[in-house]
Amino acid sequence: MRQWTIDKPEQLTFASVSRLNVRIVAGRLAVLASDGPAALEVTDVGDPPLIVTHDDEGVLTVTYKDLTWEGLLGWLRPGRRQATLALTVPKECPVNVGVVSASAVVTGLEGRTSVKSVSGDVVLDGVSGEIHTDTVSGDVESRGLVGDLSFKSVSGDLTIARGTPRRLSATTVSGRITADLELPPTGHVTMNSVSGEIMLRLPSTVETDVTIRSTSGRLGTAFTELDHSSQAGAKTLTGRIGGGMASLTANTVSADVTLLKGAEA
Repeated sequence: MRQWTIDKPEQLTFASVSRLNVRIVAGRLAVLASDGPAALEVTDVGDPPLIVTHDDEGVLTVTYKDLTWEGLLGWLRPGRRQATLALTVPKECPVNVGVVSASAVVTGLEGRTSVKSVSGDVVLDGVSGEIHTDTVSGDVESRGLVGDLSFKSVSGDLTIARGTPRRLSATTVSGRITADLELPPTGHVTMNSVSGEIMLRLPSTVETDVTIRSTSGRLGTAFTELDHSSQAGAKTLTGRIGGGMASLTANTVSADVTLLKGAEA
């Protein structure tokens, strides 16, 4: 195993990387898929230095000595723990990212991707495969989603542009969910919110079963195929659009849910 202590701007290349683990506090992080050799470029680093290890099995880890996955949410240490770094890895490489307040951009990966954030915002651009995102107040933005996405947040927002998910599971307390989706025949979408508004847009030619429920929030849709019903303590919007091969479920307590109709896919 090789190890580096990074206390100034530096560039490193690696013969092979089978898995990537990154944990930083503040600053900016970019993880990019590349057909070339794996590489790390650090353009800014504070105090204490970053520790980089590359073991014999190809696992690359970039972190601080005292920052663990378990202590990420409650982390508080002295020092200027700010870093700006970019990593390139093979597109099929599994990636685990943990940030406190740093922003993170992940692009082009096709393997298993996990991102945990306290307050830092996360951008997933053209990421497919199995994706897990967990934040406290950090927002997550996804562009060109293909694959499976699991999103959990307390107050962070989720925004999906041009998404074609196989599986999408989103759970938030007060964060807003906004999604522009195309559902494949086997697509399955589940969204749960307490007080965060949900706004969805589907193509006019979509084929999906829809079940939307709210305790006190307003439900609205542009799809005339769906039926409204209201009972004590519950409002529902249900029905089948087209052949109904995919499924869409949304549940809120006090938040509004709006289902919009877009152009043909």
